[in-house]
Amino acid sequence: MQPRRAAAVERLCHPWYRADMLDLRFVVDNLDEVRKALGRRGPQHTVLLDQVADLRGRRSSGIQARDAKIQAQKGANEAMAKAPKSTPEFAQKRDELKVLSAEIKRLEGDVAAIEAQIEEILLGLPNLPDPTTPDGKGEQDNQVLRVWGERPTAVGDKPRDHVDLGTALGIIDFERAGRMSGARFGVLVGDGARLERALTQFMLDLHTREHGYVEVEPPVLVKGESLRNTGQLPKFEADLFKTEKQGADRAYDLYLSPTSEVQLVNMHAGEILDEAQLPIRYTARTECFRSEAGSYGKDTRGLIRNHQFGKVELVQLVAPEESERAHEALTGHAERVLQKLGLHHRVVALCTADLGFGARKTYDLEVWLPGQSAYREISSCSNMGDFQARRAQIRYRKAPAQGGAKEKPRLLHTLNGSGLAVGRTLVAVLEQGQRPDGSVVIPEALRPYFGKDVIAKR
Repeated sequence: MQPRRAAAVERLCHPWYRADMLDLRFVVDNLDEVRKALGRRGPQHTVLLDQVADLRGRRSSGIQARDAKIQAQKGANEAMAKAPKSTPEFAQKRDELKVLSAEIKRLEGDVAAIEAQIEEILLGLPNLPDPTTPDGKGEQDNQVLRVWGERPTAVGDKPRDHVDLGTALGIIDFERAGRMSGARFGVLVGDGARLERALTQFMLDLHTREHGYVEVEPPVLVKGESLRNTGQLPKFEADLFKTEKQGADRAYDLYLSPTSEVQLVNMHAGEILDEAQLPIRYTARTECFRSEAGSYGKDTRGLIRNHQFGKVELVQLVAPEESERAHEALTGHAERVLQKLGLHHRVVALCTADLGFGARKTYDLEVWLPGQSAYREISSCSNMGDFQARRAQIRYRKAPAQGGAKEKPRLLHTLNGSGLAVGRTLVAVLEQGQRPDGSVVIPEALRPYFGKDVIAKR
């Protein structure tokens, strides 16, 4: 599938297709193949494919009918120009032109309506899973690839979770956060805030100094177009926070970004890059905002699933032939944070049913939380293929062979992963570093940033 798909997406798309996840021609010409691939995610994803094929046929017929009317209009125009004015023949041709103009306008409206229907369907189709993504019906079918480190033994027989730990130490305050902002918020105080800052700086230094990422400080408010480019819209509209402000001459409708993946991918939206510029590696620490629609009753305690949280993001833009290797490297970069902090964790390959909307392949890093006696996802490292690049029209041009013709632009591949979610890393440091007396030992690699070895009750 991959070579044929790569060939299909090399062409420079018609502007109308630029919002689509999958190339319309590829979908229709390879309908059985696409149906089979989407079926690996679940049967609910294939029901609209026949409708796409039917709509494409109607669109082609509508365009042919419109073009035929345009040719007839040209002929009638020429005939009217030759006919003497104020004659029955002139009046007849003039009436024919009015009828043809009305029919052309109607046909153009029909084609536009069909295109809108196709666009809506294609925007709702998830990415095709990579052939190496394991099949499955839910998270129970995810595959554990490796486990790093040993479960901590210094936490005592009854380890406390970060809520009890942080409250007792006076470094996390959920009560006051609730009074000022409501549920699903927390306030970090003293050593809590200091730990968050230390983790952030530690991660950014690791990724920029050791892994070659360029640090970015992007806006937090983003356009709907940027979210559409990366796949958050229209699929996840309910999970976004939207701002509305009436300006003096126009309305401002911006969203609070759910992840800086949005900003970092859109750094090059609409651009054609030179092959020599690749790979591009960006990292950013931003506040992220999610309403967590549909997660009621799940991980509502503490800092695990808040409306606002800090995250260090990793994004790579690479040539398609490099994306598999880049995916393994990016996952290793995120995992390196956990290893240097000495946090016991595992790496899991997500199955097709648990795969994110825009991903073709994903590795989750899951850290052990003694207070919950469970592993919890702390980073999802995904290869998006050309899913986002097609929507955002991010392309690159290969260098021509010596004496060869200029290459056509090609879609590149994008990859992303948390490196890491700072709040969840803070939770893991507290829970894995806790001691029976309620104090918390700071990981050695973090001590130069934090300034001391232990958090104890004041």
